[in-house]
Amino acid sequence: MKLVLPALLVVFATSLSAETVLYKAAEIQVVSGPAVSPGQMLVKDGRIVSVGKNVKVPKGAKVTDLGNLTLYPGLIAAPTSLGLTEINAVRATRDDREVGDYTTDVEAWVAVNPDSELIPVARANGVAHALVIPMGGRISGVSGLVRLHGWGVENMTVDKASFLHLWWPGTSLDVRPKEHAGSKRKSLEEQDKDRRRQVTFIDEFFDDAEAYAKAKASGKPEFVEVPAWEAILPVLEKRLPIMVHADDARQIKTAVEWSRKRGFKIALAGGRDAWRVADLLAKEKIPVLYHHVFSLPPRDHDPHDLQFRAPGMLSKAGVKTIIGLRPGAWSAANLRNLPYHAAQAAAFGLTQREALASITLHPAEILGMADQLGSLEPKKEATFIAVEGDLLDARSQVKRMWIAGKEISLDSRHLRLYEKYRNRPKPN
Repeated sequence: MKLVLPALLVVFATSLSAETVLYKAAEIQVVSGPAVSPGQMLVKDGRIVSVGKNVKVPKGAKVTDLGNLTLYPGLIAAPTSLGLTEINAVRATRDDREVGDYTTDVEAWVAVNPDSELIPVARANGVAHALVIPMGGRISGVSGLVRLHGWGVENMTVDKASFLHLWWPGTSLDVRPKEHAGSKRKSLEEQDKDRRRQVTFIDEFFDDAEAYAKAKASGKPEFVEVPAWEAILPVLEKRLPIMVHADDARQIKTAVEWSRKRGFKIALAGGRDAWRVADLLAKEKIPVLYHHVFSLPPRDHDPHDLQFRAPGMLSKAGVKTIIGLRPGAWSAANLRNLPYHAAQAAAFGLTQREALASITLHPAEILGMADQLGSLEPKKEATFIAVEGDLLDARSQVKRMWIAGKEISLDSRHLRLYEKYRNRPKPN
């Protein structure tokens, strides 16, 4: 009997993992191609087998009819502090940044709290994966891609090293008179020197990293490994790209020139003024992770809808555009609003297909996960959501979610509080 029971458990587990399900829906938004309406999607062992109007159903397959719902790929939030922070006003709940200018060996996925209440809240509105990044200092460490479901952080982590993060020095100068800015304000010449010095420090840092790599390659017995330098080696070997965080047009131009000179592959995060240098970014094939759809225009003379239109201008110029929220504690608590940021851009010039791709397929592509995530195509992971209505309509609701073929509960703290106060005692 002791031998039979484990054997039965193995057979039972195998039958569950190999379950074949046909999903029927009013429409399937493939994203990488035209929508299929009405649509059917066959899923086996957590993978998409086929998508079409009339899919052949294997014998013994389970059929799930989703009625008038529309299927979309699970959303990908990039980058974010989700899982690293809980309550912005409570310092003990925030583990989103380190101290020091260079913390290259920090890996963000390690610090993710799998029991964060913010994860189910984001998941309830369709977010299935998140690129979790470290913050603090000039080079803050390495980000990791996590799925928003799993038993412990190891099970949730899809990719432990997606990008090294570099926060580019600011380029603005304080031109206010001393009587307004205070006696400690530096002269314009001193400010310019400080700005140039910070860029020089970045170059010197990578020069030192290259020297470390050469010393390691020499094989000398006195060589000692240093974790901070070891973390840079994948970048020098062109195996790990750099995500440069910059908003000002001058910052972006300087960072692009620096990456070209050193031969590094980069992506631009923030990108407030990226529309002003869209042609340069398109020429260099640098994707933009745009975080400012709902930010105020930075200059007094800018039109009120500038930030709404910016993603459309970038896309029209040929720049791969990813829409997200700025990393940090506040945005982590509001990540459920991700589809509404894409929707606002779609209302101001970004095409419907590009708006959907900006929160699904495009982030998967820059993360090197396009063969697994981001669209509903055969051989890809069956991570998708069923939506009542158009995902880019604020009135629509995400009704169901599947991650790798497994249906995930959409219960969250918000829903529990809603039910609690909806059923509160009525006054006499």
